[in-house]
Amino acid sequence: MRPLSRRTPALAASILAAVLITTGCSELQQVSDSVDKAQQCLQAAAIVTDTVQKITGLADDPAAMEKALNDGAAKLGDLADKAANTTLKEAADGVAKDLERLNVTDANSAIDALQKAGTDSVKWAEKLTSACG
Repeated sequence: MRPLSRRTPALAASILAAVLITTGCSELQQVSDSVDKAQQCLQAAAIVTDTVQKITGLADDPAAMEKALNDGAAKLGDLADKAANTTLKEAADGVAKDLERLNVTDANSAIDALQKAGTDSVKWAEKLTSACG
């Protein structure tokens, strides 16, 4: 029987190191994914808050209010497209559609949209928050 070559321990050490590095990298990836999810959740809530704050000051300007609602919906749609979390994606898409449904064409519809956004913003925030939990 032939004795083991000197390369065998080095090869075994290399394989062990590769396994340890791969395992460590997957754990780092999980941490990174969790951070990304948390960041996306915060961004989604901030988009809703910012949109509602913007339209609050635009009751006298229906065109600007419509634009602010559409911009908020577009930002949530973009976030949903990038979301790794399916539940967050669905929630962000749902809230974006709700914002798009607020159609502002005149002063009366601006007031209606403002009231609806004011009451529904809590529901939207809860929907996004629960998707992140």
